[in-house]
Amino acid sequence: MCPEELRDITLWGVPLLPSKAHEGTDNVLFKFLKAKVFSVSEAFDMLQKTLIWRRDNNINDGILDEEFDSELGESMYLNGRDREGRPVCYSVYGIFKNKELCKRTFGTEERRDKFLRWRIQFMEKAIQKLSFREGGVDSMIHIIDLNHTPRHGMKDLNSISKKTLTLFQNYYPEIIHKNIVVNAPFWFYTSQVLFSKFMTQRSETKFILARAPRATGTLLKFIAPERLPVEYGGLNRENDEDFSPSDKALEHKIKANTVSTIEVPVKEPGVTVIWDVTVVGWEVSYKEEFIPEDEGSYNILLQNQKKMGESIRNSFYINEPGKIVITVGNGTFKKKRMFYRSKTISTVPMFIFLK
Repeated sequence: MCPEELRDITLWGVPLLPSKAHEGTDNVLFKFLKAKVFSVSEAFDMLQKTLIWRRDNNINDGILDEEFDSELGESMYLNGRDREGRPVCYSVYGIFKNKELCKRTFGTEERRDKFLRWRIQFMEKAIQKLSFREGGVDSMIHIIDLNHTPRHGMKDLNSISKKTLTLFQNYYPEIIHKNIVVNAPFWFYTSQVLFSKFMTQRSETKFILARAPRATGTLLKFIAPERLPVEYGGLNRENDEDFSPSDKALEHKIKANTVSTIEVPVKEPGVTVIWDVTVVGWEVSYKEEFIPEDEGSYNILLQNQKKMGESIRNSFYINEPGKIVITVGNGTFKKKRMFYRSKTISTVPMFIFLK
């Protein structure tokens, strides 16, 4: 590079020369130091190779505008933030059970290279949501969902995953805080041994493996239940008109071999109560009922299931004071964690409009 180019050199939108007095410069350079366990010479070499790779492969602002197959957006997307404010990225491999999409994406070397460039573009877009200033969020969480991963095309998927992993650990140091692999089939653990040969020791420590029974519990360590999507055992629903992530969930612990209840009291009639419930690991019995304050009124059974296994959203119009009572029976030998939230909405009964 000529002296003029060096004076203006940047990485992820941050000037690298201290003379520019940018607040994020030290934080970006620190990532390279941390990745190389504070070896200055190795960190400098890594930074040089990163800048050369970006120049030779045209990894600049222009990559953000490149167009790719719109269906790929279903295989990798950003959704919410973790408990520390980091963006959460989801990679969903089950989409490739569609053989036509799999062939269209990985059928030739050219298509595989194009997919890899799309992954690089996605990383560059995700970095736009980070801040390298003091106190800013400068890394992300990556959740890799292997549910329904097809056996056909696994050779290509493994090859692409290996290349992506190598690129990210070499040219995007410390950008990914944790890689959390969920719903991994048994055969994945064998391939993981092969992957480990291409990972640095530090990169390997960033991987967390969680098979299906432990997936929700593992994810909740990093992501609050109101921000975790319902398909992973959380309470977050797409285009939710009733709750937002700011509607915090309460936690209720259920001891082993016990029946536990929570109550939502309603003192004013003429409202609709809406509630969300999820139980980590489920395998519990579940009942909902409305119990009026007036002993002369009848209890109303809203739901009664011997065994539940997914997040629940329900609502009920209240025309007299009472309470919603949710009863959960834990017949297992392990304690359960239950998360729930509720709200009331003033409602005009439909029969008024029908008069």
